[in-house]
Amino acid sequence: MQRFVGLGFAVMLSAGVLLPVSAWASCDDPPEAEVNWAGCDLKGADHAGAILHDAFMDGVDLAGANLSGAEMQRATLNNANLAKANLKGVNLLRATLPMADLSGADLEGANLEEASFTGGNLNGANLRQSNLNGAFLEQADLKGANLTGASLDLTILSGADLSGATWTDGTVCAAGSFGECKKN
Repeated sequence: MQRFVGLGFAVMLSAGVLLPVSAWASCDDPPEAEVNWAGCDLKGADHAGAILHDAFMDGVDLAGANLSGAEMQRATLNNANLAKANLKGVNLLRATLPMADLSGADLEGANLEEASFTGGNLNGANLRQSNLNGAFLEQADLKGANLTGASLDLTILSGADLSGATWTDGTVCAAGSFGECKKN
């Protein structure tokens, strides 16, 4: 399946005139750096260990997919569906995932340093032993998430709902924990 994703000006005539060239991307494109899977339905796909840095995946549906160990630095996944995806050990350094659905996703041991999850749904996500240093989690839903052993240095949690989340030290955050884990 091909989708039109914009115009590029790649052809120049000898007179210096640029002609527009249509840019097409295919949901069947193999996983590779800078792949464009925006809007693709890739539910349940197996891309374990894939090199997907700088990939453009806004609106992609990767629910239940296996991306364990994938290299996804600086990837853009705005409004992506990664619900119940296997993201163990994934590298999402400086990736952007605002409004993404990662509910029930397994991100154990993931590198999420300086990644943006603003407004995202991480309800019930497993973030054990993950690196969230400098990550942006403003207004994110982290209800019931497991953050045991996670590193949160300089992480921004403004307005994040941590109700029922398991904090880094193993204690459960009280109901009404917004922006910080309130102990019972």
